[in-house]
Amino acid sequence: MSDAILKQLAQVLEQRKQSSADESYVASLHQKGLNKILEKVGEESVETILAARDAEQSGDNSKVVYETADLWFHSLVMLSHLDIDVDDILNELERRFGLSGLEEKANR
Repeated sequence: MSDAILKQLAQVLEQRKQSSADESYVASLHQKGLNKILEKVGEESVETILAARDAEQSGDNSKVVYETADLWFHSLVMLSHLDIDVDDILNELERRFGLSGLEEKANR
């Protein structure tokens, strides 16, 4: 998989940011402000965690995939609201290649 779908979604989210809140869920989130967006990110985080816990027991990962997609979506809305480009996140992830997790954490 490439990063193309994330970039495509980020572009759509930027376009919807300018839409009417009556016509776009994304626009309605932006209109409600950062706290509402963060509330959604938090909600989706919890749902992802619960789905992962259930998946470990059931062996069915479908809810984890669904909830993670929601989490990523709402995280991208948050980034859009803060005018952070998805490339900034991808570049940071790329920068971390070749570093051990322990080394990266120690460098903070």
